Amino acid sequence: MKKLAKATRGRKQLIFLDLEGTQFSHELIAIGAIKATIKTDGTIKKLYPGFKHYVLATQNVGNYVEKLTGITDDLLAREGIPFDKILLMLKKYVGTNLSKTKFVTFGAHDIRILRQSLAHTPEADHTFIKTIAKNHTDLSAYINEYIKDEKNNTLSLVNLCKLFGVEPVEPAHDPLNDALMLAYLYSELFKKTDILIERYGEVLLNMNNIPRPIKRMLNKIKAGESVNIDDLQEYLRDEIV
Repeated sequence: MKKLAKATRGRKQLIFLDLEGTQFSHELIAIGAIKATIKTDGTIKKLYPGFKHYVLATQNVGNYVEKLTGITDDLLAREGIPFDKILLMLKKYVGTNLSKTKFVTFGAHDIRILRQSLAHTPEADHTFIKTIAKNHTDLSAYINEYIKDEKNNTLSLVNLCKLFGVEPVEPAHDPLNDALMLAYLYSELFKKTDILIERYGEVLLNMNNIPRPIKRMLNKIKAGESVNIDDLQEYLRDEIV
């Protein structure tokens, strides 16, 4: 957990963020956020009530996104809030600790959505978007270094939550529910480091470019056998002589 602890060092709170965007212009149409205060080691101290709103876009939602999320153009016309106003509301939700806040997403697409929306709504708060992007951590990038499936593919948020025992929050593809699952997953990473360690060992063994002597040692360790410098010397000799 060193990297996560380093990423949150000096911060007082986290904002777990999930966004839904239009199919083609990738503008924001729904936002979900969960605020959490954290301890000095990065673990969560307290979760606060969430923030969820629909957001007006300049372009249509798109059939694929509509079927995936249930968000329609009619829904946005009735309940959507302009992008520049939603930023003001989000900033108020974050509170006075903006300089001590880290924004956490699953993937880089959420930041892209904010930037695309800004391009379509130039009167919105540029500085706030830059602050979010500068103080942003992609939790999936951290996890993907240590956990992959048997084909060396990365896992989705849903599958990672299953792996760490996080119950799904229904319905799926709801930005607030996804932000809440992201917060739960973050919390479980600190509690279940044994899963990270075990899966990281599997990732190392499946690497294509790992030297064969090292791979032989890792396989021996995985089998529950002890290894020492003499074993390494033997494996090196096998490779060279």
